[in-house]
Amino acid sequence: MKNVAFIGLGVMGYPMAGHLQNNGYNVTVYNRTTAKAQQWTEQYGGKFANTPKSASEQADIVFVCVGNDDDVRQVVLGSDGVLAGLQQGAILVDHTTASAELARELSAAAKQQGVEFIDAPVSGGQAGAENGQLTVMCGGEKQVFEQAQPVMASFAKFSQLMGPVGNGQIAKMANQICIAGVVQGLSEALNFAQRAGLDADTLVETISKGAAGSWQMENRYKTMYSGEYEFGFAVDWMRKDLSIAFAEAQKHNAQLPMTKMVDGFYQQVQDMGGNRWDTSSLIALLKDK
Repeated sequence: MKNVAFIGLGVMGYPMAGHLQNNGYNVTVYNRTTAKAQQWTEQYGGKFANTPKSASEQADIVFVCVGNDDDVRQVVLGSDGVLAGLQQGAILVDHTTASAELARELSAAAKQQGVEFIDAPVSGGQAGAENGQLTVMCGGEKQVFEQAQPVMASFAKFSQLMGPVGNGQIAKMANQICIAGVVQGLSEALNFAQRAGLDADTLVETISKGAAGSWQMENRYKTMYSGEYEFGFAVDWMRKDLSIAFAEAQKHNAQLPMTKMVDGFYQQVQDMGGNRWDTSSLIALLKDK
């Protein structure tokens, strides 16, 4: 599995592809903006291609990391898409956070061409991608996962097979549901403590050692206090992910009352002009009251 293609060089894909190249894989990248692909090759080496098809023609494994379902369909299923170039026996791994329905659609299309497929959304944000510390939630067949896992280890600290195709995406939906609740609770707690006159550092040093502790608390409390929201995963993308979770929950008659409330708060952040603020910006709604 030495020949790798990486499709999509956004804030996540750019460093993920870089880790692959730095770990000895022969990486060919594709990005809609060619200048970004050229920049990547200047920084890491490797090659860039002008279409997903040409990037994938010699690849043993192809990674896709783009924006949403429609973006994935465009780069995978189009006449110049990944599947038009992949050889039989190759593996297609989609790291995009997308719908489980799309994962099953891509798997069926790949099977028709003798290509294996894994849906593999990631968690860890921009910092996790840059530091090679992502968590990957995978859906697919065990033997295919076992082939892909050592390659993904270039940018992931942990990867897990969650079950058949689509289950990786459902796991990511659960991940985002958890994050929404944690960030809202942390926002309310920090705003409450600040108004009551508690020292932020002392408070977090104390409560982070107990049941209230979280990654969000450890990594975002200082910037949340100071009103800095330029760190990683944007509100626009969080709302996209939550909309996917709501659609899937409806299929299973699963109730998400808290998540729907927090999604409404994120809409208010967008109304404030915070579309590109990171998800910790929920506290901004409380500071203005």
